[in-house]
Amino acid sequence: MSKAETAILDQAGITRAVTRIAHEILEHNKGCENLALIGIRSGGDHLASLLRTRICDIEGVEVPIGEVDITMYRDDLAARGNLPIGKTSIPFPLDGKDVVLVDDVLYTGRTIRSAMDALMDFGRPSTIQLAVLIDRGHRELPIRADYVGRNVPTAADEEISVTFNEDLSPLAVRLVKP
Repeated sequence: MSKAETAILDQAGITRAVTRIAHEILEHNKGCENLALIGIRSGGDHLASLLRTRICDIEGVEVPIGEVDITMYRDDLAARGNLPIGKTSIPFPLDGKDVVLVDDVLYTGRTIRSAMDALMDFGRPSTIQLAVLIDRGHRELPIRADYVGRNVPTAADEEISVTFNEDLSPLAVRLVKP
């Protein structure tokens, strides 16, 4: 049985969304003086890198960037069995920073909760904001994104697929129906 796919964003649409999110982050934070980006592996870390480039293009400043792996913070670890543990790299102090946590798709909110737990083990940010490329709804926890590239209402049995090229740039976002 094949799955039907619908294109949500192409590469140009992703670029526009990331540029808009970068402008919104800068506007909300009144620049990038105290800003840091942390991408959730894997997907959010690639988008965080794109956001950093856009912010640098706009402000002429390279904001600190890191990545967080949430494997050990998941609340379903026992049910999932052995998951590969990825690398967390936050090469700067988080204390007092305005951290923008970046992910590709926001769904139940559990990944974001896990990422916030992980961040707190590294320091005490002044604020944690959330930027996502796609918000597909179906929240199980009271978490919302501050910056959204696109809201895509989905059914619970549908999936959102973000594909990346070999340079880890996002190529497309698709809605996959069973």
